[in-house]
Amino acid sequence: MAETDGEEIEDLPPSAKLVFKVLEYDGPLTQKQIVQESMLSARTVRYALERLEGIGLVDEDIYFADARQSLYRLEQPVAADGNGVEESPKKDACCAE
Repeated sequence: MAETDGEEIEDLPPSAKLVFKVLEYDGPLTQKQIVQESMLSARTVRYALERLEGIGLVDEDIYFADARQSLYRLEQPVAADGNGVEESPKKDACCAE
């Protein structure tokens, strides 16, 4: 499935790729915040979010600080075994000598 997402990302317009990267680095964000970070027009960001939602890369949630807005975040990446995000093992700080 990750390969399919990669192919679909490559087929997106540059504005959608930019919105994806903004959400990757700074997300979750509202549409207004994405406009400010990306310096794209509101219409362009809206279209990019529609495209990203259409292929299942972006999730829209309620923004509790202002219910008139939505909060956009990237979907959780799926691990190679299909069971969710792989976490790196944490080192036990108490045992360091």
